[in-house]
Amino acid sequence: MRTDLFDFELPADRIALRPASPRDAARLLVVRPDGAPAPAASVESFEDCHVRDLPGLLRAGDCLVVNDSKVIAARLRGRRIGRGTTEPAIEATLHKRMDGSHWRAFVKPAKKLELGDTLRFGTEGRVCFLGELDAQVSHKDEGGDVTLSFSFHGPILDQAIAERGEMPLPPYIASRRAPDDQDRADYQTVFAHDEGSVAAPTAGLHFTDGLVARLKDRGIALYTVTLHVGAGTFLPVKADDTDGHKMHAEFGTVSAEVAEALNAARSNGGRIVAVGSTALRILESAAGADGQLRAFSDETAIFITPGYEFRAVDLMLTNFHLPRSTLFMLVAAFSGLDTMKRAYAHAIGAGYRFYSYGDACLLYPQSSFRDGA
Repeated sequence: MRTDLFDFELPADRIALRPASPRDAARLLVVRPDGAPAPAASVESFEDCHVRDLPGLLRAGDCLVVNDSKVIAARLRGRRIGRGTTEPAIEATLHKRMDGSHWRAFVKPAKKLELGDTLRFGTEGRVCFLGELDAQVSHKDEGGDVTLSFSFHGPILDQAIAERGEMPLPPYIASRRAPDDQDRADYQTVFAHDEGSVAAPTAGLHFTDGLVARLKDRGIALYTVTLHVGAGTFLPVKADDTDGHKMHAEFGTVSAEVAEALNAARSNGGRIVAVGSTALRILESAAGADGQLRAFSDETAIFITPGYEFRAVDLMLTNFHLPRSTLFMLVAAFSGLDTMKRAYAHAIGAGYRFYSYGDACLLYPQSSFRDGA
């Protein structure tokens, strides 16, 4: 499909720079395409709610699936050293761990770097033996994607990155304000457990312990999966057609126990509700052609666009996404492109807050693949 079909205009003042407080006070737009059950008869229903209303919008037996990946402080600021008379400033955003001492990273400005260059991030650490954190450019691709070979390894490297790094806020926030200590809490979900993401699974940011407790009291189960989100999630689709776009692979897992529980719940009439595009993508990666989930532990580069046949997910909770992004393409595949364009127009007109720290929507599937949702 043409990429420009997924374009829309968003006023700058609709981009949220801080999350709602408390988290579940964020607004929630319920989107029911033609054919989905609605409170009143209508061709298409948009219902304005709040995330705290979620227990009443779901039903006993439903299963929420959240991504428990934890965001690391993946943005490093430093300088190039050891070549020439100047030490130009360099910013690196780590996006994929290769092994104990190597990371793939997007760097700016890439034109300042050559193979073999040394980058120095910080000059002193909070732990004396860490000293300076150096990395060598061991590989360089076009577009500023490089492989960094760090001077530390394993847990010591992880600690050094945590001390010097900033939370990797997306460009539309970071360009308008600097990350701060509050972001270390705000840009992390209550489910965060396994370190590995360099972008938050943002739909999960809306949950609080109290909301989780009320969902469980309602008879709605909650299960965790893992997908370590890469910085590629922020990359625009530059190709004129979606067929020309290549997704960055991300590592994820679905345990055998979770797969079995979700299969059982669905066979008993429960619905699987993916909390975020990352949870949806790993579930769809773990599903067979028969819709049955199986244990999964591997990389996935699944790219979901209109025409995709969903197998494992019945409803979706997600934030509002960037135009021309793979995430907006995914929600268009789920609820229909025309429906989502109208939903976004409604949200803009009604003052919803967009993107990572913004509000959310609860999506029903379009009737072409809906089955009892």
